[in-house]
Amino acid sequence: MRFPRLSASAWITLGAASLLLMFAFGFRASFGLFVEPIADANQWGRDVISLALAIQNLAWGVIAVLAGGLADRFGNTKVLVSGALLYALGLWLTAGVDSVWTLQMGAGVLVGAGIAGTGFGIVLPLMAKAVSEDDRQWVLGVGTAAGSMGQFLIVPMAQQLIDLFGWIGALNAMSLMAMGMVILIMPLARRVRPEPTAPVSAVSAQDSFAATVGLARGHLSYWLLTLGFFVCGFHLAFITVHFPGYLTDNGFDPDVAAWAIGLIGLCNVAGAMVSGYISGRVSMKRLLMFIYIARGIVTVALLVLPLSLTSVLTFSCLTGFLWLATVPPTTGLVATMFGTRYMATLYGVVFLGHQLGSFTGVWLGGWIYERTGHYDAIWWTSVVLSLVAVAMHWPIREHRVANLAPTAA
Repeated sequence: MRFPRLSASAWITLGAASLLLMFAFGFRASFGLFVEPIADANQWGRDVISLALAIQNLAWGVIAVLAGGLADRFGNTKVLVSGALLYALGLWLTAGVDSVWTLQMGAGVLVGAGIAGTGFGIVLPLMAKAVSEDDRQWVLGVGTAAGSMGQFLIVPMAQQLIDLFGWIGALNAMSLMAMGMVILIMPLARRVRPEPTAPVSAVSAQDSFAATVGLARGHLSYWLLTLGFFVCGFHLAFITVHFPGYLTDNGFDPDVAAWAIGLIGLCNVAGAMVSGYISGRVSMKRLLMFIYIARGIVTVALLVLPLSLTSVLTFSCLTGFLWLATVPPTTGLVATMFGTRYMATLYGVVFLGHQLGSFTGVWLGGWIYERTGHYDAIWWTSVVLSLVAVAMHWPIREHRVANLAPTAA
């Protein structure tokens, strides 16, 4: 694997951006640990907490579209700072929550807005613009892996905070850490210039914001990619929120549940890096098809084999390797189709599809659990959706949109 030679400025940008993603996704991945404590403290069913976290995922997706447009037009700094502050406020409101409305506003809307302003939709395009096109896929893999490393480090830490200070104290501590993310934004405050995909004189005059968005709206492959990403969101959000409860329901200690989620994040560091490397060298749609069918196989194995510590850890490792491995090829396909100039906005729309899937997976998981007392139906739904995602990616065409192709010299 070629290790890129980057400038000191690029390394500083990548380092600060990676740390920012670690905190943003580590906090978000910890919410599954708070489902039972919050429900027990307020005598709520899991469907109540699930709805709030489903709103979080939907708010994240909707606001990501707006945040991407603002970042494209006005720069990343204001969006990043606003996101960090909203994140901190949402965590603070969730601490000690005793009303459904406050839960939905804090853990739902505000945390969702915070993730939108500090997550992949803003940070990955910034990282991609800091390097050459040859290094783009490698950098997307690094950024994706950074988010997963945060999941590995912060989720077990959140469980330790719960053990030491209770769930209210843990959320307050996480709120303070979220405010500290502003420090990491300082090295990113300068404007990062996008790397042109072709000489400026050779770029079509139609390669403008309105023209690009208009072409995306009528491009079948773009919408198939968006629909396929719905399945990714369904898988990830359901497991993040409900897998800890699934394990404790089956007799496992909460610490095991925390480490299972953390292990998913650790293994995804390797998975995201490998995906970022491979997606720059093979068919990105075929890589995505492989990832989705592999997820289905791993889930079936979890359901049909005897549930034990070994099977849980094996599932976590394999799922982790496939966890965010979809992000480098998905973002890479967006860049291939439309270039990087308006990548944040265009990826934001694709990511909205992901978050609609996240909303569905989180909410449906809680709704089914409260009515059946188990998660079996939602697990098998995940398997079926894996096959649907494979079918969605099959017709995708991997090339630049014709109207945006460089003109003849």
